[in-house]
Amino acid sequence: LSPAYFASLYKEHNLQGAHVIKLGSNNDSAALEALTAWPNNLQIGGGITIDNAKKWLDAGASKVIVTSWLFPNGKFSLDRLKQLSQEVGVERLVVDISCRRRNDTWIVAMDKWQTFTDTEVNAETIALMSQFCSEFLVHAADVEGLCQGIDKELVRALGEWCDIPCVYAGGAKDISDLDNVQILSNGKVDLTYGSALDIFGGLLVKFANVVEWVNKNRIAT
Repeated sequence: LSPAYFASLYKEHNLQGAHVIKLGSNNDSAALEALTAWPNNLQIGGGITIDNAKKWLDAGASKVIVTSWLFPNGKFSLDRLKQLSQEVGVERLVVDISCRRRNDTWIVAMDKWQTFTDTEVNAETIALMSQFCSEFLVHAADVEGLCQGIDKELVRALGEWCDIPCVYAGGAKDISDLDNVQILSNGKVDLTYGSALDIFGGLLVKFANVVEWVNKNRIAT
């Protein structure tokens, strides 16, 4: 199935906020195909820097998602975050603070989540970054792709710490996880499905049931 197929599927059901992540190389054309199928409604991430962020917005991305570029040599650069925010605008920037557990903390991880950075995911970090972006994307890397359950402690913590939209990904394996995340985060965190979803080859969650839940819980604006 083509990138345009998935973008058109999300468009058909008005599922805004989905993200197109470029993993690896030589996939710019596939990303552009998705963005073209539903302009200004899909976020894009993977290799985003200050040099190409504007290009992707001009190509039809609603927002750009940045991770590794903010952490040169594994160290968080507030200057880079400020520069990128100024370049594209706060409202069009998503900061990916995907993380792995280290003892009782969560540490931002980069390079396909293999490298720990110097930055802990906590209230202070989120409050600082929130000044320069409009949304967070948080993969719980330790449970990502395993379909063995979400990191409930992390979801609960994100609900306490985040005052801007936040999307959690990692371990979702049942349609009930949508309600679980809402309850754990007091409605402040949204959930992304990946490996468990039938349209991606999964056997645990039906796309139609996700659409039904979204429509039932969609807040009229």
